[in-house]
Amino acid sequence: MPEKKSNLNRPAAAESPISEVFEGRHPAPSEKDWVEKTLAPTLEKAPEKPIGTPTGTNLEENGHARFSTISNVPIRRLYTQADLPADWNYEQYLGYPGEPPYTRGIHSTGYRGKLWTMRMFSGFASPEETNQRYKYLLEHGGGGLSVAFDLPTLMGYDSDHPASEGEVGKCGVAIDSLEDMEILFDGIDLEKTTTSMTINSPASVLWAMYLVVAEKQGADWKKISGTIQNDILKEYIAQKEYIYPPAPSMRLVIDTFEFGSKFTPRFNTISISGYHIREAGSTALQELAFTIYDGVEYVEWARRRGLDVDEFGPRLSFFFNAHNDFFEEIAKYRAARKIWYRLMKDRFGAKNARTRLLRFHTQTAGVSLPAQQPRNNIARVALQALAGVLGGTQSLHTDAYDEALALPTEEAARIALRTQQIIAYESGVAQTVDPLGGSYFVEKQTLDMEHGAFDYFAKLDQMGGMVKAIERGYPQKEIAEASYQYQRAVEANEKITVGVNDFVIEEETPHTLYIGESVARAQEAKLKTLRARRSNEEVQRRLEALKKAAAKTPPTGTNGNISDANTMPYIVDAVRAYATVGEICEALRQVYGTYTEVSIT
Repeated sequence: MPEKKSNLNRPAAAESPISEVFEGRHPAPSEKDWVEKTLAPTLEKAPEKPIGTPTGTNLEENGHARFSTISNVPIRRLYTQADLPADWNYEQYLGYPGEPPYTRGIHSTGYRGKLWTMRMFSGFASPEETNQRYKYLLEHGGGGLSVAFDLPTLMGYDSDHPASEGEVGKCGVAIDSLEDMEILFDGIDLEKTTTSMTINSPASVLWAMYLVVAEKQGADWKKISGTIQNDILKEYIAQKEYIYPPAPSMRLVIDTFEFGSKFTPRFNTISISGYHIREAGSTALQELAFTIYDGVEYVEWARRRGLDVDEFGPRLSFFFNAHNDFFEEIAKYRAARKIWYRLMKDRFGAKNARTRLLRFHTQTAGVSLPAQQPRNNIARVALQALAGVLGGTQSLHTDAYDEALALPTEEAARIALRTQQIIAYESGVAQTVDPLGGSYFVEKQTLDMEHGAFDYFAKLDQMGGMVKAIERGYPQKEIAEASYQYQRAVEANEKITVGVNDFVIEEETPHTLYIGESVARAQEAKLKTLRARRSNEEVQRRLEALKKAAAKTPPTGTNGNISDANTMPYIVDAVRAYATVGEICEALRQVYGTYTEVSIT
């Protein structure tokens, strides 16, 4: 691990098995008495050994057993008030729920007034099939929809493009045109259903399609609510589903901020995502730091456009991973709220209280769900989801247990939803706000997360911001190193994954969902019919208008007006004429070009 990360919260080398309790701390006399009379005799009889590791392995240089989080942050034996700063006090470091610094949550009543939104991530094959799955989930108690798009859609290609061969409908639903979006939400009232769409490079195109579908339903844009992911920075950092270079991609994102501020006040125009950063192998701290600093970068770019942070700020939302290390994850969410409040208040001078609130969606960690003994993943997902709830998430998606094998079957999707419902209605954890608040361990981890994030921020500021850092390969290299170290620990049996490197058995693979090539052929046929039916002349006229707007430099200080250089109105016009995703993205490629990542050494 890089030096800064590996030293976080690490006790200095100790001379005896018990002296590390006091290293760098000021314990109370009663704790010293406990160490001498109770702990020392116990250690003599039974030396400590991390659960699941052979005797003699996973030791510090001084020979003592080393316990650590999944992110390789050392864990002390015992946490007391001595682990907190000498000036630690409730009002300054925690505050009350619904009040600054929001450590204990952004709502004063927690989940007592309203549960988190149970938003199931779903999309597969054709729009027709996914529409039926959405209706099934809503009928079984789902509170919102979350759209998974297939790879061609994510990359801005139509289903009949040569690059789409073999990928249509495989990892999500195939959406080529407004017609497909109409089918996807047929019979679903978009004024009453919140929808999250996991789309990035073509985000403005898919969002435009959603808005036009709502318009055709007779919905008021000012009343519809939901989220587009629209987080292009994390694509360059982790997921790699980008089309255009960073600067024009950021320009498209800010266009949606400006458009949303005027026309869709209840719709979140970005979900700043740490999920994919964590899935790429980052530590919890890296996920937290890079995600929130991505938020800083978006705010900086929007302010350069002349946008008021208190106008677009309330529509910024976040998206975090829920991994296996229960307490580390809870601390991460609590720290995130404190950090965002400080940044909005002190760095950007936000006056609107809603601008200072960090609202976030959580998804359980797909990368943590192995294909071996997949039903064990039901337990993993339950623990991860519980961490998200105890951390105060506003929205939650639970992965299906067969995540590593295929898109979820109907049964697997239902079990994932029932997991959330059992937590909500049977566990009792929703009855009080921030039930782990005040835990010495959790508060220490929360503080360490906060301090570690600001250390990263200082480095990123020195580099000139996240876009510059990405171009240098800095966050990519940090994540690659963390991923390597974790994999090394798994292969050395220093980290146990049940059913993978311990407790291994042979079992049959469960039934999985298979998507054949018939979906691609059906989408190709629909596209052929669409192009024969629509006015292709009108489509070309609107695509040319879009290219002209994209080639202009947006002015600063728009005074609430949408300039003729904002691409969103032109994208909406093209969508209304039934221009396809691929055609609109190709028009923008002709203006902006495409991006090739720099090599990292």
